[in-house]
Amino acid sequence: MSLSSVVSPILAQQSGPSGGMGQIIFLVLMFAAMYFLMIAPQRKKQKEHAKMLESLSTGDEVITGGGIYGEITNKKDDRYVIRIAEGTKIEVGKAFIHALVKKAG
Repeated sequence: MSLSSVVSPILAQQSGPSGGMGQIIFLVLMFAAMYFLMIAPQRKKQKEHAKMLESLSTGDEVITGGGIYGEITNKKDDRYVIRIAEGTKIEVGKAFIHALVKKAG
């Protein structure tokens, strides 16, 4: 028994009209599953983070991406001025604010 006599019937079964369509459906279902399991939750998280950044105001206590805790003293277009110690202020880009620790008020 040669290899071609074993492979030919297998290839003939897969090259039928339903074989190609089944593979396409499988790929579409895999992409849909990846979207709902990975991409959609990440987009939701990004939107929540953007909403949190927009709601920040002077006096809010935040933590930066580097793990520095501080209080917002000034809000500029693309960054925040944060007081991390008495007499010590730093400017941090908006994207580097990790989380809101405590809202002012």
